[in-house]
Amino acid sequence: MIHKHSRPRSGFGVIRKVFTLLILLVLLATAGMTYYAFHPLSLPATPFEFDLKQGSSLKGAARQLQHAGLLGQEWPFVLLARVKGESMQLKAGNYELKRPVSPLQLLQIIIKGEFSQRKIGIIEGWTFKQFRSALNSNRYLAHDSTGLTDLEILQRIGAVENHPEGLFFPDTYNFVAGSSDLAILRIAYHTMQQRLQEAWASRQANLPFQTPYQALILASIVEKETGTASDRSMIAGVFVNRLRKRMLLQTDPTVIYGMGDRFDGNLRKRDLLSDTPYNTYTRRGLTPTPIALPGSAALQATLHPARTDALYFVARGDGSSHFSSNLISHNRAVKKYQQ
Repeated sequence: MIHKHSRPRSGFGVIRKVFTLLILLVLLATAGMTYYAFHPLSLPATPFEFDLKQGSSLKGAARQLQHAGLLGQEWPFVLLARVKGESMQLKAGNYELKRPVSPLQLLQIIIKGEFSQRKIGIIEGWTFKQFRSALNSNRYLAHDSTGLTDLEILQRIGAVENHPEGLFFPDTYNFVAGSSDLAILRIAYHTMQQRLQEAWASRQANLPFQTPYQALILASIVEKETGTASDRSMIAGVFVNRLRKRMLLQTDPTVIYGMGDRFDGNLRKRDLLSDTPYNTYTRRGLTPTPIALPGSAALQATLHPARTDALYFVARGDGSSHFSSNLISHNRAVKKYQQ
């Protein structure tokens, strides 16, 4: 019997198997990367905050994310960024995740620089000193104003005035974490300029103000004297009447402002008699500068005061005020409400 020899196995079959194996590996890797890219990451906390340092490389950024607890391993994220061709586009800054995101979403967030939005509230009636204190204590701001005098701050933000009191509009301001505190100061300054000019342009006729700044001064006094919103325009009306008659304004908040750090919470008779540029019991007319940050309502009340013959008011003790048109009635009200 004659046996036929089997033909040698063709090299083509081996190549085909290797090629098939490579395709499977590529498909598995692609599937794995796709799963990784779209599978939500577990947040260590909600909301979760993290920082990327300035000048970080892709690997450095991934390492920071791993140390923060957001990434289990850094290499898949590095590979994803390189596959996307965006390994050099990461933006340093402070970020906040309010819900879980996938690695691909995370990559897009730090490519676009969707930094964490913060807020700072500036309160009506604050002094500039209180405003600066709020800025200094905000840990999300860059404190570029530290060490600057008040005048240097005004120069940095482009203000033309040489005293900062009253020049900044009280409001809630949004900012990106890491923003300069000078940026907040600049925005608040220009906002006040805009609001003041708008109110001045529509002001009531024949008011005793020569300039918008004079109106700003009185608005700051109205802000500090108002305990109940419904009294605001009447309080402004009283002060406008007293200015027209060249009467002393005789308002305690100006005296307190002039005392500065000497004020211990109690205003005494000797304080009312002690002369300072801000003592409206000893000096006629407006104070040299505002004494606080007035809000929109105080600006509007000052430039649209109530039409009244009242020249006096006294606190009732519940936040509201009693108004009188003559001294006899006023003294009677003082006896009733304060003695």
